[in-house]
Amino acid sequence: MQARKLGKSNLEVSALGLGCMGMSFSYGPPKDKQEMTVLLRAAVERGITFFDTAEVYGPYLNEELVDEALAPFRKQVVIATKFGFDISPESDPAG
Repeated sequence: MQARKLGKSNLEVSALGLGCMGMSFSYGPPKDKQEMTVLLRAAVERGITFFDTAEVYGPYLNEELVDEALAPFRKQVVIATKFGFDISPESDPAG
């Protein structure tokens, strides 16, 4: 797997990353946690070291899934997360 350095930090990640949003948000109901854990770990075994998530995916469900699934690989992977959203019930325009 080819690698890329991000910015000036010399943080190195796989050239291919895995966006995790669809595992718990946006494309229907959250997927089976055990199946997604198997998928995430298989990605690492195939050389993927860059994973993308966000606190709004769930909310929080996706970050928790990615955290738990990749815990055994913590020193091998980079997890990017988007944060800072106002996801309190009071901010929901629908509710």
